[in-house]
Amino acid sequence: MKLWAGRMTGDVDARLNELNASIGFDSRMIHEDIAGSVAHATMLGETGVVSREDSAAIVEGLKGIITDIDAGTLQIDMTAEDVHTFVEAELTRRIGDAGKRLHTGRSRNDQVALDIRLYLANAIKRIQALAEDFIRALCETARAHLGTVMPGYTHLQRAQPVTLAHYMMAYANMLLRDLDRLSDCLKRTRVSPLGSGALAGTTYPLDRARVAQLLGFEDIAHNSLDGVSDRDFALELLSDLSILMMHLSRFSEEICLWCSWEYRFVMLDDRFSTGSSIMPQKKNPDITELVRGKTGRVYGDLMALLTAMKALPLAYDKDMQEDKEALFDAIDTVCVCLEVLSPMLRTATFHPDNMRAAAAAGFINATDCADWLVGKGMPFRDAYGIVGQLVRLCVERGATLESLPIEEYRAVSDVFDEGVYDAIDLGHCVERRKLEGGPAPETVKREIERVEGLLAKAAE
Repeated sequence: MKLWAGRMTGDVDARLNELNASIGFDSRMIHEDIAGSVAHATMLGETGVVSREDSAAIVEGLKGIITDIDAGTLQIDMTAEDVHTFVEAELTRRIGDAGKRLHTGRSRNDQVALDIRLYLANAIKRIQALAEDFIRALCETARAHLGTVMPGYTHLQRAQPVTLAHYMMAYANMLLRDLDRLSDCLKRTRVSPLGSGALAGTTYPLDRARVAQLLGFEDIAHNSLDGVSDRDFALELLSDLSILMMHLSRFSEEICLWCSWEYRFVMLDDRFSTGSSIMPQKKNPDITELVRGKTGRVYGDLMALLTAMKALPLAYDKDMQEDKEALFDAIDTVCVCLEVLSPMLRTATFHPDNMRAAAAAGFINATDCADWLVGKGMPFRDAYGIVGQLVRLCVERGATLESLPIEEYRAVSDVFDEGVYDAIDLGHCVERRKLEGGPAPETVKREIERVEGLLAKAAE
């Protein structure tokens, strides 16, 4: 029977049932639904809104339901309208009329708002844990490659020398910002809407703060209209996950490029690669291609909920039922991407020789050559022009700045001497960039320690 059957007569059209029913997706919130109901029933007994005997029977019955669900001895009735209907019907079947008192002072509007907040709070913590593990994998890779020189790029053109460690820690910093955003979102998610009722609260003397305390929430919704209609926290999470996926997509694009024979910077383990059905030589980075592709899916989930919410009048409207599928999809997508990227990175084989060869062939020490001239007293703009001439000469002769004879240097400017070769040595170019945030090994080592310290502090 529908929870709202008293007002209606006759059966609902089957097509409306199919459109209206949410049990197919909100059944995954059954743990959260029962946790919220246990807190609500406990408070009802403490305030005397229902008897302590009925409150205790309700709590015991609810705990029995979730125990049986987890044990597999009770199956969710997928013909029920939603998870709330199923739980209340099963509770009443088990304990009788006391089960009918569970919904006292509560509406499905504030109940589902609570369920989704509880579910998202748990999901945020899970995503944070997965993101932290990926950051650790980035730090591990960085530690192993503090001195691995490679090209840094702008416009996908070789620009200046950095290290693989420096590259990895750039992504670690992106993920740290994602963790901060998720922590902020968690604070706004842990707000209890229970007591908002359908939209105008209730006349029962509920203790809303007690329910929030029982659930580990930090605050209550201070306006009943807003309490049932707010989905800002869900939009905020989808926005945070979209940014997180953007970071994972950028990292994935790097790996796709680096796996190519044009780069040959890295080779993925066979467990994280696929082949071709027709080309036996192929080893494809499908994992990172899929992460890159699934980013658009999470963006779509954000846009779907923004669109659903954009013109809703207060308070609750059935359009808001569309929040769950978008949220569940985004959460599942982010989790599976993070779960696979960490072991993929830990088992990847990087090729330092290829990275250094690419750095040597790209004239990425040209700025250092110009800076050396500046150190000899030459204005930077003049030095820039002289080094540009040298690069053009190297291109014409198929040479590098390191291999160009000193006579060729002095033919362009008599300021040059043998000291220029030390200045343009790629390892030295990187080592001299000791400014905080730079790629020098000692600087990156401190950065790894800083990031690992932040993770350790978060785990306390």
